[in-house]
Amino acid sequence: MTAMYERHEHAPLESPVLLLATDSWVDAGMGAAGALAHVLDTIPTEPLATFDADTLIDFRARRPTVRITDGVVVDLSWPVIQLRAGRDAGGQHLLALVGPEPDMAWHTFVRSMVELGTELGVRLVVGAGAYPAAVPHTRPIRLTAIATNAELAAKVGIVPGSSEVPSGIQTALQDGFAAAGVPAVGIWARVPHYLAATPFPAASAVLVEMLADVTGLALDAGELREAAEGMTAQVEQVIANSDEGRGMIEQLEAAYDTAAATESDLAGMPSGDELAAELERFLRDQP
Repeated sequence: MTAMYERHEHAPLESPVLLLATDSWVDAGMGAAGALAHVLDTIPTEPLATFDADTLIDFRARRPTVRITDGVVVDLSWPVIQLRAGRDAGGQHLLALVGPEPDMAWHTFVRSMVELGTELGVRLVVGAGAYPAAVPHTRPIRLTAIATNAELAAKVGIVPGSSEVPSGIQTALQDGFAAAGVPAVGIWARVPHYLAATPFPAASAVLVEMLADVTGLALDAGELREAAEGMTAQVEQVIANSDEGRGMIEQLEAAYDTAAATESDLAGMPSGDELAAELERFLRDQP
């Protein structure tokens, strides 16, 4: 059987954290993408393994990008899935799985990653995501865990009760590592539904801070916090000019602040789609 990946030379590792930084299939407000990009900008990494793209990626769905200058093909860039290694400012080791979510061979990919991660001594697996929710931008962002044990879940926060939702590759990897005895957690931020289609750095900042808390890595979300303040000011300016907008935000704030309005009991609240449609309508009317 052909190997799923090609190994590269790298510096020795000691009990690394594995960060699942593949493209997320759900990422409201680009919360996870912004957080993971910030982490990888902060911690320099080098390739440790490159996976077989022909086995994992459907190039009709994720086509390579061609760069053309004066009619001449200068470069053809192919999607690639890599495991990269680095160290934070405090000397702690990090592995980062980067690239698109595989289109095919998920079982084989998970087995290969678990074998490789076990060989490298991975101590913890952490992923990140963001999903749209009926919450206001004026309140603290809540986080939700998808973890392999109750202790990790409680550290991040949970949605009480049971649910069945489609899974991404990160959850499949968490499950695979858990079976091998390695704890894993996905950290998900709840993004205001009406801002889900635009970058929302506040979610990225909260995700980075929780990643630091859970992993012990030296991470600073200061730049993301500054970006979040600037965006919030812009949103506030737009909403201030609309009675409908202010009314919707007040409804969301009331639900957020009322203990009776739990995650599963938002009776009487407009749906996320309704809120988004209304806000998008009056945003289009703004200069």
